[in-house]
Amino acid sequence: MLRLRSVGRVAELAAQAEATQATGHTGIAHTRWATHGVPSERNAHPHISGGLAVVHNGIIENHEALREALKADGYVFTSDTDTEVVAHLVEKKLRNTPDLFVAVREALAELQGAYALAVMRESDPDHVVVAREGSPLLLGLADDGCYAASDASALLQVTRRMVYLENGDCAEIRRNGVRICRVDGTPVERAVIESQLSADAVELGIYDHYMQKEIFEQPDALANTLEMVGAAKSLQPGLFGAEAESVLGGARQVLILACGTSWHAGLVARYWLEAIAGIPCSVEIASEYRYRDSVPDPATLVVTISQSGETADTLAALQHAKSLGMARTLAICNVPESSLVRETALRFITRAGPEIGVASTKAFTTQLAALYLLTLVMAKLRGRLDAETEVRELKALRHVPAAVQRVLALEPEIKAWAQLFAAKQHALFLGRGRHYPIALEGALKLKEISYIHAEAYPAGELKHGPLALVDKEMPVIAVAPNDTLLEKLKSNLQEVKARGGELFVFADADSEISASEGVHVLRLPEHYGALSALLHVVPLQLFSYHVALVKGTDVDKPRNLAKSVTVE
Repeated sequence: MLRLRSVGRVAELAAQAEATQATGHTGIAHTRWATHGVPSERNAHPHISGGLAVVHNGIIENHEALREALKADGYVFTSDTDTEVVAHLVEKKLRNTPDLFVAVREALAELQGAYALAVMRESDPDHVVVAREGSPLLLGLADDGCYAASDASALLQVTRRMVYLENGDCAEIRRNGVRICRVDGTPVERAVIESQLSADAVELGIYDHYMQKEIFEQPDALANTLEMVGAAKSLQPGLFGAEAESVLGGARQVLILACGTSWHAGLVARYWLEAIAGIPCSVEIASEYRYRDSVPDPATLVVTISQSGETADTLAALQHAKSLGMARTLAICNVPESSLVRETALRFITRAGPEIGVASTKAFTTQLAALYLLTLVMAKLRGRLDAETEVRELKALRHVPAAVQRVLALEPEIKAWAQLFAAKQHALFLGRGRHYPIALEGALKLKEISYIHAEAYPAGELKHGPLALVDKEMPVIAVAPNDTLLEKLKSNLQEVKARGGELFVFADADSEISASEGVHVLRLPEHYGALSALLHVVPLQLFSYHVALVKGTDVDKPRNLAKSVTVE
């Protein structure tokens, strides 16, 4: 058994494989750092025990107790990870059975936590055992063999025939087929699904980075997501599922559960749902929701938002809400076969296509489009959307892809701003109303990929604390559409200017904010009313991308972060 490990990118591992002339028909690999232990070669996967190797995504919550028990049995640990516990535990079980499939299942019975595992044995190199609990795992069936991965996009180069494993599934993979059972050994069948994605969708093509590609794919992603209303003369609840009219129509309030960028989408939707549909809406960070005492209402529509549909915190929050008796559930997700979609009564699949870059871009804007559709449908069901307004809103939605395309044309000006900004160490983002969540999203993007510390505030809060930070070294980025709060925002910007702060203002063509010394103004081609939040995030994405390029950071895979957070 040959093991190759590296602290660097996958390309460095590939160079190792070439240098050692590594060959083989079967292998397992992992490209994410464990939660436990510093990023180092000793903590990198695979982990081994005797002639056994394991890769693992997730967290083994009882790893400390298992580690002590295994040490008492004479096992020596060479890493700080929880995964090494799994390797030794399976090896221990193999002392009582020659069957790796049985040994893995016996080991799984002792594990607590979340995992997607792949295990192989030197003495049987054409045999891999995989298992899933809480972390995504799917199988790929091809003419030349069988594969396993945590995401469909990883398999598109070899096959589009996929099998999605359920929590508690364990599978035995051989070159000529797979066998799936539950941890207790009960055989099960899982459907083979033909993925609608193409291998081209995960190729860089003419772009330098996936994030850049995904930013520029947004007009098409939005057009695909909104395709069902492209020629429609009216909005139908059926957009969200066969039971949507009764589920949505009977809701008295909305609870949105999400994390990170998806949470920001939910915050924007709260403004829309309350102002347009006239329905109370609360937005909870999913990782916090299930750890507090809340007041459930069976008439609540619970909306979960996730790009991958495998976000552990969001899945757990959904399950908690359902356990409290809230069965009116809706998933807004980019992956139709995901766990989240399978666990909700209604669903809306955003058609953003694969999103590879860790910093979400097209997934966010398509989530906003879906949430605006939800707002309009609920407004119609509640008698708050007359026929004339409905026609006008549908026309506005159809124009969104073209409007975003016009915003993307501003890239040269944004690149020039990035040169001015890249040396900064900190930044404040300001927005008002439904553009405050867009300021939050802009700050998150800048933090994620450029590593510049950034915070976002409602602009009216500036004088309640953050103004103390403003000086010539603390630039302020403002989202300034020409809406009813513009005059209030202008006053906030004057507060910054008076204290020597440098301003970068993302305005509309008619915002009447003038550029001057220390005040940089970028004008979007048009103001887009309630949907302006969707347009204003696009230049913030480009800004973060180009600042990161100037700084030379790893744009697509920023340090310490993963694309899909499948552990708590």
